[in-house]
Amino acid sequence: MVAQRLGLSYIIPMPTLYIENVPDDLYDAIRAKAKAKRKSIAAEVMVVLEQNFPTAKELKARREFLRRVKLSQAARPPGTGPFPSTEEMQREDRLR
Repeated sequence: MVAQRLGLSYIIPMPTLYIENVPDDLYDAIRAKAKAKRKSIAAEVMVVLEQNFPTAKELKARREFLRRVKLSQAARPPGTGPFPSTEEMQREDRLR
């Protein structure tokens, strides 16, 4: 937090999310899962949100990963290496 780096003793509040009219069966499922993990309902809801809604930083990391994968795929020509390609092996088998 910026306040901590500046040596200030107050805490900057985080945004709060209120959800009304949660269906009973959904609430019971969340509560049961939270209880099984020995967490609060709020902590369990945070886990669900974090797993299902990527942040801008996460989206940027995913785009970078995809870019690197595409570059890697484009850099390797098909069929190179010490072994023949499947097409070459099939042609060889047909000629026997």
